[in-house]
Amino acid sequence: MFHRTSSTRSRRAFTLIELLVVIAIIAILIALLLPAVQQAREAARRTQCKNNLKQIGLALHNYLDAHRAFPPSICLGPGGTAGDWSVHARLLPFLDQAVLQNLVDFNLGYDVQGNVTRRRIGVYLCPSETNDRARPDGAIIQYPTSYGFNGGTWQVYDPVTGRGGDGAFFPNSKILPRDFTDGTSNTMGFAEVKTFTPYVRDGSDGPAAVPASLASLSAGAFKTNSGHTEWVDGRVHQTGFTTTFGPNAITPVSGAGGSAPSGDYTSCREGKSCNTFTRAAVTARSFHIGLVHVLLMDGSVRSISENINRQTWRNLGARNDGNVLGEF
Repeated sequence: MFHRTSSTRSRRAFTLIELLVVIAIIAILIALLLPAVQQAREAARRTQCKNNLKQIGLALHNYLDAHRAFPPSICLGPGGTAGDWSVHARLLPFLDQAVLQNLVDFNLGYDVQGNVTRRRIGVYLCPSETNDRARPDGAIIQYPTSYGFNGGTWQVYDPVTGRGGDGAFFPNSKILPRDFTDGTSNTMGFAEVKTFTPYVRDGSDGPAAVPASLASLSAGAFKTNSGHTEWVDGRVHQTGFTTTFGPNAITPVSGAGGSAPSGDYTSCREGKSCNTFTRAAVTARSFHIGLVHVLLMDGSVRSISENINRQTWRNLGARNDGNVLGEF
């Protein structure tokens, strides 16, 4: 009698329960890995953002060496503006952008130099910025910036006396390191800002005292999404910030048809026909959760908590208020 033998053993397939268990384990692993990947990406973006500010700081000090003073926020003539150009535009040759600056005629307004205004400058944009895009502006195209100069606490400019604010930059300024009597390591130069910020502008000189809120302030025009969208424009609502409110503060502003959830205020834009005090609440804001990155005038970069004491924040914004800070 012969017995049939099999040369191979039969293989048992996965059961449905086993397959579901494997899928569940894979799903759990993905759920654990994704936040870690996202955190790693955000950490890389934060590092790049800080490096951008570091490059701006180096450019500022190279400008100082070349011109014997830090750049003005904007140059204004006795009858109005003289080109409107920003700190950002004046730093171009010190950021490997000399070819672009050679296209700039500083004696003419940027509004007739669209070949410059439309350029995207990578070092002026935070990698976490969600509105990294151009904005049509009449006959030209504008490109935004994620970093604003320090215009001080509240009053930015007095067109009658030519007096600027207490920040690191103001119209027609020629500030030297010795003018930072609180120390360059205790004064901010630049900070993060969000692009396409709503704001109100022009029409009144605003209160002399720093306001507690913007809800009661009004001006001539409500702009829904054009703040910090022009890296070429030296006015504080486009390329600056003030320390009226703390970083990432929610500041509702009055506007046509209601209020914006978080906007800015400029009583009268520098060099415009309203021709009165420029008082501005332009808040530093960031897409990095819980903080903003700032550049100090000594060239160092710090991460500042959005919960920083407001007075400490204002002290960091003032170059000569006599409040020399320790750790913050």
